[in-house]
Amino acid sequence: MLAKLAARSRRRAVLGSLSAAALVLTAAACGGSGDDKAVGGTVHLEFWGWAPGYDKSAELFNATHKSIKVTFKKLPSGGQGGYDKMLSAVKAGNAPCLAQIGFESIPTFLLEGALEDVSQEAGATKDKFVPWTWNQVTVAGRTYGIPVDTGPMAMYYRKDVFKKYGIAVPTTWDEYAKAAEKLHKADPEAHIVNLRAITLSGLAWQKGAKWFGTEGDAWHVGVDDDQSGQLADYWQQLVEKKLVATDQGYSPAWWSGLQSGKVATAIGAVWLNPLIAQNAPKAKGKFAVAPMPQWTAGEKKFGNDGGGSTAVLKGCQHKDEAVEFATWMSTDPDSLKNLITKTGIYPAATAGLELPEVNKGVDYYGGQNIYKVFGEAAQHTDTNWQWGPTQSQFGVDLDEATANAYAGSGTLFDAFSNVQKKTLSAIKSKGVKVR
Repeated sequence: MLAKLAARSRRRAVLGSLSAAALVLTAAACGGSGDDKAVGGTVHLEFWGWAPGYDKSAELFNATHKSIKVTFKKLPSGGQGGYDKMLSAVKAGNAPCLAQIGFESIPTFLLEGALEDVSQEAGATKDKFVPWTWNQVTVAGRTYGIPVDTGPMAMYYRKDVFKKYGIAVPTTWDEYAKAAEKLHKADPEAHIVNLRAITLSGLAWQKGAKWFGTEGDAWHVGVDDDQSGQLADYWQQLVEKKLVATDQGYSPAWWSGLQSGKVATAIGAVWLNPLIAQNAPKAKGKFAVAPMPQWTAGEKKFGNDGGGSTAVLKGCQHKDEAVEFATWMSTDPDSLKNLITKTGIYPAATAGLELPEVNKGVDYYGGQNIYKVFGEAAQHTDTNWQWGPTQSQFGVDLDEATANAYAGSGTLFDAFSNVQKKTLSAIKSKGVKVR
């Protein structure tokens, strides 16, 4: 215990004097491997995550590999307790080697000293991935996992609802607001969208906001920057006119609205497509996918929501084998076909983008090749977006502040301002410089 306290003290002392990128590298080593072990020449690895289809990829790997066996253990999603469980396991010394970690949470795990540096083990695979995705798992030249997917965003919409009320598919946000008013006037129980709090980050990404970044030896936080203010003002008007539903994201009410058509669109990432199909089965054939509306007609700027990695947790004693599996899962054609179909990923591996599975029609969406829309979005997404080092707290604060604004306690810009203050405080509490 004394050793750990001493290590933490040293870490905080160093954090104040190093660059924000470098600070995460100073995190104290802690924990050890859990049930990962070598038995009779076979290395057994645990893999913690929550995405549907990951268990199937582990089965496919096990069927073709004798010296490494992977057991997938399903957790609640990261924001619903999965990340807390992983971090607790690292501290307790019983973490698995492999973990599903979204790009947005890599800085948080680094700050907590919960990731292994696998630069040496993973370096040879770098060229297999879209460059910006590799950057998401690499900080200050050191790599901590293998990219799996990205989350290019688009607009899912109910074709039948738009046709019923004579609404054209909006291509700009002005048109989207007018469509919202027309829909609600025709059916006062209908709303244009049920806006999740976290979706605001993808919308801010498209708008050109910079919620996080580094400046010299400190982090920069800009949740209340000008672009975010403009975004908040836009959605505040729709909220005040009651054109937006505010049910909790992915709650039964959220899915019910999409299935019934009382919610006409969903702004979301590619991975949302199988979830809509699973949770709104009666709407099969009624949805289509179009590009996100633009702030200026003719522009091509898109947001990203999600995307993640298979990271190697601190204490892993089998980093070579962990990286071998993670690379295989993200690049093997059979694994990718499974993940594209079951999980809804848009591959981070360049070869994966050439597979027929991301270039064909999808039955639920009336045979539309929805991947063309997401592929275009991926090509026009700002790849310099950066996430902060206290993502778990940030997500909770954003949810709470947005819910308060929806309930009439302040505005969405007030919510952004509150999140800004809390995020600055949270980062400072870690002993990290922030501006």
